[in-house]
Amino acid sequence: MTAPAPERQVPWDLSFLRVGALVTGAVAVVAAVVVGLVAGWADAAGVLVGAAVVTAFFVVSGVVIAWAGRIHDSYTLPAALGAFFVKAVVLFAVLGALPEDGWLDRLTMAWSVVVGALLWSGVQLRWVWTRPIYYVQPPAPPGQGTVPPAPEGPATRG
Repeated sequence: MTAPAPERQVPWDLSFLRVGALVTGAVAVVAAVVVGLVAGWADAAGVLVGAAVVTAFFVVSGVVIAWAGRIHDSYTLPAALGAFFVKAVVLFAVLGALPEDGWLDRLTMAWSVVVGALLWSGVQLRWVWTRPIYYVQPPAPPGQGTVPPAPEGPATRG
């Protein structure tokens, strides 16, 4: 009997966090200036705080899911769902704790969170669609002289 092959630890790529934060920052600054001139500076503050909340939430989710995935792939879904639940409760608490006539507009902040989440989702979709993600280890380039290990056990046809 042979021992199972050791699993190769594939690092989790969190580079989409930098891209998402940069895109969100750029869109938030432009939106805050436009909203500030059109609707007022309390609304502009809501845009900036909403963008910061969304960015923080996506960073936390990315780190939690990557941490869970380093332990075992089967932990990523529970980690993602748990992080989503905690973020929803925190967002509800933040929106509920803000005064109605405070220094920022809650409605604008809530809409900024919705738009920011859609923006982050678009960034993640583009990031995944443009990355070469391999489901199996690609073969060595020609001329490298490496020979893949022979399969263990008898060869079968199917």
